[in-house]
Amino acid sequence: MRGWRSRAALPAEPAVDERVSDWRTLRRLLPYLWDYRWRMGLALLLVAGAKASNVGVPLLLKALVDRMNVKLGDPAALVVVPVALLLAYGALRLMSSVFTELREWVFSKATQGATRRVSLETFNHLHALSLRFHLERHTGGLTRDIDRGVHGVEALVTYSLYSIFPTLIEVALVMVILGTKLDAGYVWIALAALAGYVLYTVSVTEWRTRFRIEANRAESQAQTRAVDSLLNYETVKYFNNEDFESRRYDESLKTYQRARLKAQTSLSLLNAGQQLIISIGLVAMLWRATVGVAGGQITIGDLVMVNAFMIQLYVPLNFLGVIYRQIKQSLTDLHRMFRLMDRVRDVTDAPGAGELATRGPVDVRFDHVDFGYQPERQILRDLSFTIPAGQTVAVVGPSGAGKSTLARLLYRFYDVTGGAILIAGQDVRRVTQASVHRAIGIVPQDTVLFNDTVAYNIRYGRTTASDAEVEQAARAAHVHDFIAGTPAGYQTLVGERGLKLSGGEKQRVAIARTLLKDPPVLIFDEATSALDSANERAIQAELQHAARGKTTLLIAHRLSTVVNAHQILVMEAGRIVERGTHLELLAARGRYAHMWSLQQERERVTP
Repeated sequence: MRGWRSRAALPAEPAVDERVSDWRTLRRLLPYLWDYRWRMGLALLLVAGAKASNVGVPLLLKALVDRMNVKLGDPAALVVVPVALLLAYGALRLMSSVFTELREWVFSKATQGATRRVSLETFNHLHALSLRFHLERHTGGLTRDIDRGVHGVEALVTYSLYSIFPTLIEVALVMVILGTKLDAGYVWIALAALAGYVLYTVSVTEWRTRFRIEANRAESQAQTRAVDSLLNYETVKYFNNEDFESRRYDESLKTYQRARLKAQTSLSLLNAGQQLIISIGLVAMLWRATVGVAGGQITIGDLVMVNAFMIQLYVPLNFLGVIYRQIKQSLTDLHRMFRLMDRVRDVTDAPGAGELATRGPVDVRFDHVDFGYQPERQILRDLSFTIPAGQTVAVVGPSGAGKSTLARLLYRFYDVTGGAILIAGQDVRRVTQASVHRAIGIVPQDTVLFNDTVAYNIRYGRTTASDAEVEQAARAAHVHDFIAGTPAGYQTLVGERGLKLSGGEKQRVAIARTLLKDPPVLIFDEATSALDSANERAIQAELQHAARGKTTLLIAHRLSTVVNAHQILVMEAGRIVERGTHLELLAARGRYAHMWSLQQERERVTP
């Protein structure tokens, strides 16, 4: 069990990476908001208006209290309070709310627009990353990082514009009023309390940021394990490992729980310290005001004004600690998403790359190709062969010989480490990846379908295809009768990764999808491996018909599927050891003839 845990654990990330990049993350976010700069400017003006209205309320309270300085029971008290002051008081309260709601209305488009753009760019970048990244990723943790990052954009913009900036405006206005209406002593007390509050909040929040990072990492690990286990539901059942998966998931939850407890404990410490600083500042301000009233330097209205100002500042200052924590958390989450966007693409278009020209005959040539997934693991060694335009070349050989690697290199999921691959005489590294992908259709060995309808999965080969064209492709792949026999027909849902269909049904849907795409180059990577012999022979005839006039690479383990190929290549350990037609290779009595003999013998003894 210890070995399992060590391999499953997510690698620790240096905490410094999360901290030193805050300003860089903010600068990275700014261009997304710059498109909405006019809305941002108007929103800031509305924020200033709301805070000006808010600060005016204590001033009116002072005026009201001073006007009420009459003897108790004097009927004149009902008259000395001007109605205009009461109306102005109510108007200021109303205007503060109106400005706030107008700000929300003006800037909501900017917030949602920036969030949408960041989400789309992240999504597109992940699709642009190489196959190497997607084979190494943890799906659950990846989607969780993206989700947190997207929410972090909205939270960061909302908190900074709606909370930090308004609070700074209000503090500045209050300081000016206290300094002009009273004296500098009040300003110094307020500034000392504010400085102590900010310093304490920042230092403690910086210290406890690591607990947030630990919690994020633990949550991503738990999410990864849960998603991975549920995606492999059948495998879990096959090996009766429900308890094992539960224990692994619980380990991640325990780690997450411990990190959350540390975060909560440090949060309580932060809140207690903030309350202490605010309380000391409030008591000091009120004590000075009380002494001033007793000495006749200020009026009771001034005391009420000071108290109202401190209460108004107390609420946003108390919330400022929460806001700062949220901003730090949002920066941490956003930084992780930007790190995904910063992942270097292993396979990129060359500067000035043009489109792959596929008019007329298209041949494919592997010219002294070398390749290895890692430097120490060489897969292909000085491999050379040509698929003439309109012909079919089959590749056979034992597992691990490098057959499927040929398809991945031709599709340019990876770049060769030596030599070149050419389509119609053009090096695939010198043209755009999109044009290469358009020119090639592939039926992979492991078929994965979208969790949608059968029609959607077939139409994915050409999203603009009509229903009639989808049905024609399904007939060619011998899957129409199966689809028509289901209650929902072409609207039948195939389930997660197509698990509601059998292996043969999934493969036929994949074949139909590729036939619908109708590209000049076809790759069949064990395209009929999940079919029974009868269906294999029927579909083989359709594949030969579909490949007519197209340049086709046929990768197969079952030799009966390659007998009609124009040329057959036998691979071992990344090299071509034999080549020729079916009859030529049988006559040579070499490796191919031996493989053919073994398979024929196996078919005779298998009932």
